[in-house]
Amino acid sequence: MRHLEAITEHEMVAHFLKTEINSVRFEQEMLERLRREDLDRRIIDEPDIRNPEQNAHRARLLGHFRGYKRHEEIFMFVPDDTAWHRYALSREDLSRVQYIDDDYWVELSGGSRRAIDAAPRIRAGLEVFGKYSTEWALGMAREVERGAVFPEMILVGVDEASVLTVIEGHVRLTAYCLALEHVPEPLTAIVGFGPGMERV
Repeated sequence: MRHLEAITEHEMVAHFLKTEINSVRFEQEMLERLRREDLDRRIIDEPDIRNPEQNAHRARLLGHFRGYKRHEEIFMFVPDDTAWHRYALSREDLSRVQYIDDDYWVELSGGSRRAIDAAPRIRAGLEVFGKYSTEWALGMAREVERGAVFPEMILVGVDEASVLTVIEGHVRLTAYCLALEHVPEPLTAIVGFGPGMERV
């Protein structure tokens, strides 16, 4: 894992929202929230992180959807003074990244929370909890094999030596680990460090 640059929390927040507004799970709810607050979608699609008013809007939106600055949901154990960076990750680094402590991802990985452990279970036809197909992962893995590179994931940890946990990008991480030999090296990711991150 190689350090590339320090970034601001505003860049992390902008990136987080930009990836989520393009997801099936969150798009409609986020668009509705933007309408209710009379905000233009461009503050997410074309963020200006030098604009304090935009930054405040985005922080509030991420707080609403994901618990940012509220110490709720995936940001429950992410301290306010987290130091954010951009790192270059190797395939070996990726293979050590773990999922958040959530029932779905724990089950998918067979209890280890490591995405690399989910890969053989998915290839074997696992249905999570006996009812949720994992075909989505195989489809995305085929895209990786064809050369697809997805938006940067957001990972957290206590420090450089600690285990990293993905807080944004679980699906992408799973696809990368299913097609690890096809992942370009290095792959960049946003990484946040702070005390207590081992509980994420």
